Amino acid sequence: MLGTIVNTCCILTGSVVGSLVKRGLKPEYQSALFTACGLAATGLGINSVVQNMPNSQYPVLFIISLALGGLVGTALDLNGRFHRLTESRSGSGSRLGEGLSTAILLFCIGTLSILGPINSALYGDNTYLFTNATLDLVTSMVLASTYGIGIAIAGGVLFCWQGAIYLLATLLGSFMTESMMTEISIVGGFLIASSGLSILGIKDCKTLNLLPALAIPVLWVALAGWLGL
Repeated sequence: MLGTIVNTCCILTGSVVGSLVKRGLKPEYQSALFTACGLAATGLGINSVVQNMPNSQYPVLFIISLALGGLVGTALDLNGRFHRLTESRSGSGSRLGEGLSTAILLFCIGTLSILGPINSALYGDNTYLFTNATLDLVTSMVLASTYGIGIAIAGGVLFCWQGAIYLLATLLGSFMTESMMTEISIVGGFLIASSGLSILGIKDCKTLNLLPALAIPVLWVALAGWLGL
């Protein structure tokens, strides 16, 4: 868990530093940071898709995952519930909900953030997590300078997320196969890219409504392995 603790501390540190910088930023500079965050999220998402798509054993699984996940998330109104919660905590004029949803996706749904805890649990190797911590330190500074100190909440979410993966990998190492990680990374890449499009104002994808899509590859790969497909 050392890598996860370091990763969480980097996000908290970046959030504090970024929020302090925010106080001296003019609106035009904040707007420039919004654009930078949107472009970065879109690029990272596309990169994850491009890297993992050639290794997919189920080429259309991401389409089914996004479709079914979107339907479930919309029915549960995850996006609306999350934004109402953050608005009630930070004021109706705040964009914290948008920032947090972006931060959670960027910090948690990346190849390093998923494979890192697994490598740590199975092999005692924290290299991926230390690399991820460095990236998240910079990203959290940029996000907090735009959205405020509330971005630090994403650090707690990341700790729970990576901690759960670490425990699962310890208990069920053989269950979390390379194929499953590939399919999750593809769907996660699309979610990160959709978050970037929302920030840029190109399309409000309501990315949080798509989060259940991440469960579809897990269920499908597990079922396919059980059936021998």
